[in-house]
Amino acid sequence: MSQFNSSITSSQFDAVLFDLDGVITATAKVHAACWKQVFDGFLKQRAEKTNEPFQPFDIQNDYKLYVDGKMRYVGVQSFLESRGIQLPYGELSDPPGYETVCALGNSKDVFFDQVLHSEGVEAYEGSVALIRHLSDQGFKLAVVSSSHHCKAVLKLTGIDHLFDVVVDGNLADQLHLAGKPAPDAFLLGAKQLEVEPKRSVVFEDAIAGVQAGHAGGFGLVVGVDRKGDPEALQKNGADIVVQDLSELL
Repeated sequence: MSQFNSSITSSQFDAVLFDLDGVITATAKVHAACWKQVFDGFLKQRAEKTNEPFQPFDIQNDYKLYVDGKMRYVGVQSFLESRGIQLPYGELSDPPGYETVCALGNSKDVFFDQVLHSEGVEAYEGSVALIRHLSDQGFKLAVVSSSHHCKAVLKLTGIDHLFDVVVDGNLADQLHLAGKPAPDAFLLGAKQLEVEPKRSVVFEDAIAGVQAGHAGGFGLVVGVDRKGDPEALQKNGADIVVQDLSELL
């Protein structure tokens, strides 16, 4: 683990930008399970049609490498490319199914929505404590997430009022922003907060996310290691790695 010899101070930084899933809330594992449900259904159907062996979606490797932290349809394309599979992109309005990239992505959205409203959301206590502390200290705060459910999830946690800016998957779609690992969403968050990236901190648990923070020239990129692989976050752009945000209190 990298060591950080001070807390986040106003002399160094003006703002803090957080990813949502896996950083603030324990929803990354829900997303991963929903993706597995969708991709396994698709891969089973494809295997039956092509008489090829069924190779299931692997949460440990496939999710982390190709889907985690990325915008929904980008993640679908990335995973399919890893298997040498090509599908038409389709339209954003495609109904859930297996025929297009958008249809697959929209299938996952349906599953996640069901889980969200049936099981609710768990927020990490250490994350909430740090966010409240930073808010009390007068830092500008933003959430930058690829999720289309970001605002609904924040509302369910009861901490949505602590954030000045939310850049989510819906806004990214509207503005045609490149998804993580491109820094565009984080840079938009900093712009909306009216702060310089070099005077801002990024918190991310995904490889694509720390790559985005590093590429955007942010003053500090904090990797949040929920998967027991701190080296991967450090190699891809995290300046420091913590297991829980309470370590920076």
